[in-house]
Amino acid sequence: MPLRDLLLGLTVIALWALNIIVIKLGVEEIPPLLLMTLRFTLVAALLVPLNPVSRYHLPFLLLLSVTFGTMHFALLFIGLGQAEAGTGAILVQMGTPFATLLAVIFLKEVLDARRLTGLVMSFAGVVVLAGGPTLPSPLPLILLLLSAMGWAISQLMIKRGPSIPPLALAGWIALFAVPQVALGSWLFEHDQWQALASAGLVGWGAVAYTAIMSSIVAYGLWYGLLRRHPVNKVVPMTLLVPVLAVVLGVVLLNDGLGIHKITGGGLVVAGVGLIILKGGKRSRSEGSRS
Repeated sequence: MPLRDLLLGLTVIALWALNIIVIKLGVEEIPPLLLMTLRFTLVAALLVPLNPVSRYHLPFLLLLSVTFGTMHFALLFIGLGQAEAGTGAILVQMGTPFATLLAVIFLKEVLDARRLTGLVMSFAGVVVLAGGPTLPSPLPLILLLLSAMGWAISQLMIKRGPSIPPLALAGWIALFAVPQVALGSWLFEHDQWQALASAGLVGWGAVAYTAIMSSIVAYGLWYGLLRRHPVNKVVPMTLLVPVLAVVLGVVLLNDGLGIHKITGGGLVVAGVGLIILKGGKRSRSEGSRS
């Protein structure tokens, strides 16, 4: 890979890792579902007019907005509001093992020894993380794992569904997800208007960053790399996302860095590495990060 493209890839990884920190800071000023509503609204407004799709694709996109938009992203935002940023970034990586298991069950894919070892290591890492002090209650763990499951389900749907350009996929999923997360905010959150009125640079910056930098700029660069290079040379760079997110969490948010996070996180990342570092094709989607 040329140095220019390598630097572009590392830039994307940095944008995604920082996205975890930005979400963590953003939900401190704006309730997570409300923040998600604003983020989806901005993404849809920027992408949908420029990326039309066939009306025959709309039912598929609506269903995908439930699994990818609401289940994955909304639960990610809620979970990060209650867990450390680095821990959240590590747990979201479990989407890859979940997707592998679902592919074995529903698509009859073969699970070789290498990927089986990766699965065992990943789930062992979650057990180690769950025993550490970075998760104050089981709730953040469950929410983040459900978020990862939402990502995994979406990958199988995208793999088996119609071919839709990535940015069109992102824009229309966001459009259909807006009323879902807005309803969730109305039912389960309170003082939304006060939160919007009192939100400062951090809260509104989180809306802009998660929508523009993470969803549009980062994915635009990422799919450019995937068009120019083999998937197995590009996708492994995503293993750096949780590592950098942990470092940023320690530096910027004063997160802890205990033996549970180091050991458990190392097992998860190594396990995911064994699964994806095999030279196989990877499904088209918004990728593995938020």
